[in-house]
Amino acid sequence: MNILQINASPRRGDANSTKLASQVSQRLQASQAGASVTVRDLGERPVTVLDEAALGALFTPAEQRSAAQAAIVAEYDALIAEVQSHDAIVLGVPMYNFGVPVQLKAWIDAIARAGVTFRYTENGPEGLLKGKTVYVALARGGLYRDTPNDSQVPYLKTVLGFLGLTDVRFIYAEGLNMGAEAAAKGFAQAEADLAAAIG
Repeated sequence: MNILQINASPRRGDANSTKLASQVSQRLQASQAGASVTVRDLGERPVTVLDEAALGALFTPAEQRSAAQAAIVAEYDALIAEVQSHDAIVLGVPMYNFGVPVQLKAWIDAIARAGVTFRYTENGPEGLLKGKTVYVALARGGLYRDTPNDSQVPYLKTVLGFLGLTDVRFIYAEGLNMGAEAAAKGFAQAEADLAAAIG
């Protein structure tokens, strides 16, 4: 098993979401003999945002791209190839203002490419990143699980499913900013979710 761990927090190693994602990867690695883990830290190495320049690069024929445009496309191509070559993906996701961090959104925008990771057919869109399991390690200061204020889980289910990543398992560590007792309870819930997700 090849495991790709994506750390989305700009706080990097000190982030609860990163620590939780690392626990998921370690548990997966322990469950599969010979498993390897590749870590991509989006806080340390941010992905180029999908802005006008990046869109221009993607829609310019390869032979006509400037050096700057070619570099952007090469960056996105490498991110896509990285996902394609791994069997499991672990996402470390903190909650920022009820959504996912911009670092993770930029990564998603980079790997979502028509004709490569999804395509449109006469029956509608089809995701092309199939046969992989995604583990989402969620770290939150408050309590949002199964409430209308949790916009992260619906968004991630939708966008990952659109790309063909339909086996998505969520590990929740919540209440981390609500005092020591609530934090301990949140980490205990995460451990239970982790055991259920991996077995």
